[in-house]
Amino acid sequence: MSGPGAATGAGRLSIRPGTRRDVPAITALIHGLADYERLPRSTTAAAIRRHGFGRRRQFETLICRLGGRPIGLALYTFTYSTFLARPTLWLEDLFVLPEARGHGAGLGLLRALARIARRRGCGRMEWTVLDWNRPAIRFYRRLGAGLMRQWILTRLTGAPLARLAGPGGGAAATRVPRASRPRALRAGAARRSRRPGVVRARGPRSR
Repeated sequence: MSGPGAATGAGRLSIRPGTRRDVPAITALIHGLADYERLPRSTTAAAIRRHGFGRRRQFETLICRLGGRPIGLALYTFTYSTFLARPTLWLEDLFVLPEARGHGAGLGLLRALARIARRRGCGRMEWTVLDWNRPAIRFYRRLGAGLMRQWILTRLTGAPLARLAGPGGGAAATRVPRASRPRALRAGAARRSRRPGVVRARGPRSR
């Protein structure tokens, strides 16, 4: 993934996989993304080290540098499409420092991700974009990406997640009361549904 990169007036772009040594840079870039998306800075270096570079890795990263300085981050994982019967590269975070934009870092990161997706046999790449981020939406549309407005991101967190998990939080201890089950899962509802038994969720998202 590393290489000479693209020359710019301020230096040279390079993109390579993140390593344990990059944990401080990854954390700082995630904090920059949180600020840009108007969210609290909840990520810690310890969490990035444990989840990204521990025994059970939860995600992978690409770091973009300009003249040796880390300016961009792509953090991604893999899901699975039952309709395509192939994996999906899920782009959790894509961020370039505002003052470093215009040098091709975002496009370079997306191209690197597309190459990874093809090497790993993925049928597609997916990510989300905030509806107020018009520059990003225009950029993605120029790449030919489609905005899937018919899908609604559905999320459980905090107290609702704990309540659904039930006492102990384990799968064996979880039993959803009949009255609180979604309509499509109640007895007889499948017969009334145009597509019986289908419950769709679209990709993980932490923010």
